[in-house]
Amino acid sequence: MIRWRPGKSGVHRIWRATLNKRGRGGDASLPATTARLHIARAIERDLIPWFLAQQRDLPWRKNRTPYRVWISELMLQQTRVDTVIPYYQRFMRAFPSLAALARAREQDVLKAWEGLGYYGRARRARETAIRLVEQSRGRFPRTPAELQQLPGIGTYTAAAIASLAYGYPSAVVDGNVIRVVSRWFGLKRRADDPRLKAQVQELSQALLPPGQAADFNEAVMELGALLCSPRAPRCKDCPMASVCHAASSGNAEAYPAAKVRSRPPVRHVGAGVIVGPDGRILIAQRKSDAMLGGMWEFPGGGVEEGETIPGCIARELKEELGLTVRVGEPVITVKHTFTHFTMFLHAYFVYPVRGKPRPLGCADWAWVEIDAIAGYPLPRADQKIYAAVRSRLGS
Repeated sequence: MIRWRPGKSGVHRIWRATLNKRGRGGDASLPATTARLHIARAIERDLIPWFLAQQRDLPWRKNRTPYRVWISELMLQQTRVDTVIPYYQRFMRAFPSLAALARAREQDVLKAWEGLGYYGRARRARETAIRLVEQSRGRFPRTPAELQQLPGIGTYTAAAIASLAYGYPSAVVDGNVIRVVSRWFGLKRRADDPRLKAQVQELSQALLPPGQAADFNEAVMELGALLCSPRAPRCKDCPMASVCHAASSGNAEAYPAAKVRSRPPVRHVGAGVIVGPDGRILIAQRKSDAMLGGMWEFPGGGVEEGETIPGCIARELKEELGLTVRVGEPVITVKHTFTHFTMFLHAYFVYPVRGKPRPLGCADWAWVEIDAIAGYPLPRADQKIYAAVRSRLGS
């Protein structure tokens, strides 16, 4: 693997000079020089050795390539590490290389991703793999700026791939890093304040030890995951406690300030389990530009004001598939929390009365034997409906 090489000589001298600056453009909002120098020394002396000795045995840290780093970062965004591990291992067995992902059918990729959510990431990953194979012989760019030109790769993911796979000197800033660096320097802006993220980005970039970008980035994130947690941080066990403002304050949880949280809106959705005369069930595929695009589901939609659940299902199936139906007994109600809202999905058995299915509001549809539905990529809420249907129909 080709690693990024910093300058030939004077690297640490240049680094110290960077730390001695007030910040870009003389930014007086950056913490004092002395604090930054003490923290920089502690990073080299204490944090990185702690990480190298205590790091978790995670599958994406083995045989590290740009492809493996990229997939792990896509999966880890907004998802717990313990949850990601089996998905990552399954995905790598199915698509062990960029070329394998580029050759795969979209439905197979979505099926391998099933249950992780954020399915647009899986579709864009496949699109990016195809593009890299066709245009770059399967080679990833090496700098964050070049990586960000690829579909679905933003600032964070580009910095992660460049630093972890190539050793490029680019700081990675996620929620763990914002919390850790805020505590080191005693930064009290709200955790979701864009100004805090920008400040942490600049500080982290200045603190990068020359030639150790990968170890530094992973060490800070590991510290946030294992010791510097949002609640009850283990300051007594922290290798950075001697230079951490929050630890010395005795109230580490106060840094950064808590986000302003509002209760997410609640949406009620009706879904039809359409049972044909031969016992097969109709499922529909969501359009690629819709939420959960490309996934298959028990069709339906949002309940409108003043509408009953059965009335909603009958209307939605007419609009989406051109079917007139009789709505029967309820199957299950599933509660599912998305990033910005909470959904109650009410599923009912439905029986066609008139019309033939047409993809009016969906990408595709299919009559499927109940046992074969498991072979289609289903969102998590629809998986629960499927389990209830199997239980009710005795399959």
